[in-house]
Amino acid sequence: MTDTALQLSTQEYAAQAPARPKKPARAHQVNPILEQLFELYPKMFGAHFLPLKLGVFQDLLALHPELFKRAELKVALGLHARSTRYLESVAAGHPRHDLQGVPVEPVAAEHVHHAILEVFRRRQARSKQDLRPYVRAQLMQAIEASGLSREDYALRVRQQDEASNALLDDAFTELAEQAAKREALLRAFKASGQTAAEFAGMYGMDPIEVSRTLEQARQRS
Repeated sequence: MTDTALQLSTQEYAAQAPARPKKPARAHQVNPILEQLFELYPKMFGAHFLPLKLGVFQDLLALHPELFKRAELKVALGLHARSTRYLESVAAGHPRHDLQGVPVEPVAAEHVHHAILEVFRRRQARSKQDLRPYVRAQLMQAIEASGLSREDYALRVRQQDEASNALLDDAFTELAEQAAKREALLRAFKASGQTAAEFAGMYGMDPIEVSRTLEQARQRS
């Protein structure tokens, strides 16, 4: 799978999600604390969810001591963090944000990974289509974005669940195959003595795609 195909696969996978509401739907008896949070911080609890900074629970208690009770706020934030919309934002690799919507820190690789798998499980449970190719593509993006070695990444994310580990191994395998193809292309290009455009033309390949792949191979070699 080329990097372009990988991006398309992830986009197709994202398209499996149902349409997102613009704000918490009152008809579904939204937790009243979440309603208050929506009014106070629409950038974080409104139309679009973003990963929350670590320690936001303590921030809210300190900022609104008269408004929120500790136990009720804890329940509300738990509901928010377990919602599919929130997990999708984590799975997408967005950074953590403060209450004003300012990015403050990246989400840990293991949190992104587990969010990807949980969203996949929820979507697969209501879909007749096999979504494994899409989640594999998203895992591949997450692995590369983490900047971690295969060993370090696996150490952080492996679980007792065999199905989850199988998806991870599939992603590792495809990444290795892609890397091998890029390296082979780079070696053949260097041996040809041609320009990227000439090399692409000789094999009937897209010159832009070849140039991009060669640059990736150089950067990762």
